[in-house]
Amino acid sequence: MEFANKEYFFLLLLLIPYILWYFLYRKKSEPTMRLSDTFAYRFGFKSWRMRMINLPMCLRCIAFILIVIVMARPQTHNSWDNKSVEGIDIMLAMDVSTSMLAEDLKPNRIEAAKSVATEFISDRPNDNIGLTIFAGEAFTQCPMTTDHSSLVNMLQGVRTDIAARGLISDGTAVGMGLANAVSRLKSSKAKSKVVILLTDGSNNMGDISPMTAAQIAKSLGIRVYTIGVGTNKVAPYPMPVAGGVQYVNIPVEIDNKTLGDIAATTDANFYRATNNQQLKQIYKDIDKLEKTKMSVKKFSKRYEAYQPFALMALFTLLIEILLRSTVLRRIP
Repeated sequence: MEFANKEYFFLLLLLIPYILWYFLYRKKSEPTMRLSDTFAYRFGFKSWRMRMINLPMCLRCIAFILIVIVMARPQTHNSWDNKSVEGIDIMLAMDVSTSMLAEDLKPNRIEAAKSVATEFISDRPNDNIGLTIFAGEAFTQCPMTTDHSSLVNMLQGVRTDIAARGLISDGTAVGMGLANAVSRLKSSKAKSKVVILLTDGSNNMGDISPMTAAQIAKSLGIRVYTIGVGTNKVAPYPMPVAGGVQYVNIPVEIDNKTLGDIAATTDANFYRATNNQQLKQIYKDIDKLEKTKMSVKKFSKRYEAYQPFALMALFTLLIEILLRSTVLRRIP
């Protein structure tokens, strides 16, 4: 809490002369009764009224303090806050072709990739992160953002059936997926720009070759970390049949050479993930990337907070007047 008019707190100094006057001089102006001897009253019983005789004065002081606080205008914090945090710009490029349903990773490749990517996003709260998905074609699922909750929701909504339903062509357009991710990073002001490309196959679709996209990334200072996901030989694939699912073994055809060349061209690394644990470790390794400073501007609205103090001051004054006029009334 902050105060807009802090200078009003100097009024609290007025309490010092008031308290001195009350205890040192006020009693001299009150009506008195002269007695020849007060010995008989020395051990007399003090009623609760006598013990509370100074309570109205205390309430009056408390009310004055509360009124000064109101005049000082207490407020919640409100400002545009510029601060530098550590972060980089990252685009995730994820293969969503139907082969990502293979179950050599558990429960399958696409769900394992989504789970590990979600954890990676959560561990980097200050980064601008976006998502590109590709099969036979590529498009941006989520542009770069620091709103990671929205990004994770979009990531969780990714399905491989978009190709099966004919929304995009099936296949593996690695070059198109990489080019789409690079296009989102080309205007970035960050010193560190990274694409994390995950696929389980080799490029067989698209108008842009993977190496052409890699050269474009290199010219823009973008590092491309590539991940080939899947076992080394064959993988169980759920094939829909009448009345259920039949599992067939499909060959794993990851183009390790091209993925390695993409990473080497852009001064990054190529990884192979044959199981869930290896995939998690790969993202942990990438998580150790260098970071660069970026400016984040935050805004919080200011609210006037004097109302509780004003109500307490009014209540205290009413109690003081009530006590002074009734049970603690002085006669004369």
